[in-house]
Amino acid sequence: MSDRPCASVVIPCLNEAAHIEACLDSLAIQNGVESGFEVLVVDGGSKDGTLEILKRRALADSGLRVLDNPDRITPVAMNMGIKEALADVVIILGAHAEVAPDFVRRNLEVLRAHPESGCVGGVVEQVHGDELSRRIGLALSSPFGVGDARFRTGGVAGHVDTVAFGAYRKSVLEELGGFDAALVRNQDDELNFRLTETGWRIWFDSRIRSTYHARSTYGQLFRQYRQYGFWKVFVNKKHLTVTTWRQLAPAAMLLGSAVLVGLSVLHWAMPNTALLLTLALPALATLWGMWVLGALTAVALGGTPLKDVPGVLRTFFVLHMAYGWGYCEGIWRLVLMRRAPSAAFKSLTR
Repeated sequence: MSDRPCASVVIPCLNEAAHIEACLDSLAIQNGVESGFEVLVVDGGSKDGTLEILKRRALADSGLRVLDNPDRITPVAMNMGIKEALADVVIILGAHAEVAPDFVRRNLEVLRAHPESGCVGGVVEQVHGDELSRRIGLALSSPFGVGDARFRTGGVAGHVDTVAFGAYRKSVLEELGGFDAALVRNQDDELNFRLTETGWRIWFDSRIRSTYHARSTYGQLFRQYRQYGFWKVFVNKKHLTVTTWRQLAPAAMLLGSAVLVGLSVLHWAMPNTALLLTLALPALATLWGMWVLGALTAVALGGTPLKDVPGVLRTFFVLHMAYGWGYCEGIWRLVLMRRAPSAAFKSLTR
C-alpha cells in the first residue's frame, strides 16, 4: 500500500461476529485499485468476539485499522473514521454488507466522472438467510415498501436525494461537519440533505453494487422502522422540512385506527356521538382501502411469487405500522413534549 491510499472505507461496528469477516473478505478481493485503500473499522465495544476477529485480521493486514468508539453510536463512529481517514475519498459501509469485487474502483471512477457530486452510490441488494428474511427482502426492494429509494429498487443512473454506503469527498464531509451525532437512525439521509442544500449533488450508478443481510425477524424489522419514523421527525424539525405524504400516511393510518377505536368505545357509552363515528369510518376505510390496493398492485407489478404474497403483504404491514408508530412517538416526544433527542431515544429503546 502506498503512503496515501486512494480511498478510506469506514465501517461502524458493534457485535458483528456473524458478518464482519465476510465483509472484510469482500474488500480483500477488490480489483483495479491502483494505489490501494485502507479500511477503518470503528468498534463500539463488541462483546461477541468481533474484536478478537478484528485484532487477528489487523495483525495480518497493514491496511486495516481498528478504532474504539466508547459512545457506541453509529454517527459518532462514522465521524471518528472520517477524522482518521488518510484518503481524499471516504466510503461509508455497514458491517452487515458485502461488496462486489469492483466496488471501490467503481466508486472512484464515478466520483471522478461527476465533479459536481459530493457523494456517489449504487444498488444495495438484500441477502436472505431464510424464508422470512427473503420475504422481508422482497418487501424492502419494492417501491411500495421503501418509496423511491433508488439504491434499494435500482434504476437508471442519475442524480438522487440519497444513497446508502456512499462514497464521499472527504473535503465535503469536513465542510459539512460530518454526521449529526444526535441521530441514531437516518444519519445518512440527514447528512445528504445538508450536502444537497449546500449545492453539491448525489449521483446514483447501478454498476456500484453491494449486498446487505436483511432483518431476519419481524421484531427486528419493527424496531428498525420504528426508529426510522422516530428520527425522521427529528430531521424534519431540525431542517424545518415538510414530511411527504408517503412518510405521513403510516402515521395517519395508525392514528386514524386508534381514533376509530376510541369513537367506537365512546359511541357505546354515549350513543349520541354516532355522527362522529359515521364521519370517521368512511375516511379511514378509504385510507386502508388505498393501502390494500397499493400493496396488491406492488406485489403484482413486482412479479412476487404467489407463495410469497402473504408474507410480503405482512411485511408491508409491519414496516409501515412500525414507521407510523415511530413517527407518532417522535411528534409526541420531540415536538409536543420538546424533549432532548438523547432523552427521547432512551424512552424509545426501553
